[in-house]
Amino acid sequence: MADPKNAPLTGEAAERRMRMLSRRSFLTGGLAAVAGIGAWTWLTTAAHEQGIPWPLRRMLRFNQRLGEGFASLHNLAPTFAAESVQNPPRTNGEIGLDGAVDAAAWCLRIQHAGRAAEQSLTLAALRALPRADLVTELKCVEGWSQVMRFGGVTFHDFLTRFGLGTRSGRAPDPDGDSADLYRYVYLATPDESYYVGLDLAAALHPQTLLCDTMNGQALNREHGAPLRIYLAAKYG
Repeated sequence: MADPKNAPLTGEAAERRMRMLSRRSFLTGGLAAVAGIGAWTWLTTAAHEQGIPWPLRRMLRFNQRLGEGFASLHNLAPTFAAESVQNPPRTNGEIGLDGAVDAAAWCLRIQHAGRAAEQSLTLAALRALPRADLVTELKCVEGWSQVMRFGGVTFHDFLTRFGLGTRSGRAPDPDGDSADLYRYVYLATPDESYYVGLDLAAALHPQTLLCDTMNGQALNREHGAPLRIYLAAKYG
């Protein structure tokens, strides 16, 4: 026998129920709208810290602390055997150099905040540094992942060799002299159509590489030739 409590409402009972639900939905929606307008008004009239309302600035700082903890020098991404590499490598971006790359003429431009004049480094100078090889899973923000092999130099060795990343020009020492470090590194394509800002914790991570090869082959234009940065501890 059917339970009368579960029987569908009809007629006047159904209409009363619909009116009650409509009033409740209207009140709930109205309260949510008032709360949203109040929160927006409070946010947009809040005092600014470094150019943005202080609640947003503090949330950015909170996110920054989370990101720096995730990119800790001791938080390493899993590595894989060379035979785990998946071919062909997928492309995780289409913004970069438009034309053919002349590796012999290409150079990396470096600008300092409040320090020496601009520097230019050739690929040959970078390739003279100790080589690093890393087989890890590139995790793209688009939702896919693939095991790839990246070859190049660690960003830490790059900063150390050319006196970058610190105000004094000494080798970066996050544990011993963190006040000497710049807070961020900014990297961009020549026309700045693609750019990224990195905190020093991510830049100095032992699995952050300046790469010139992928899966044993020289980078092609679709994969950032002639040089790309790869952060195993972050999304690609």
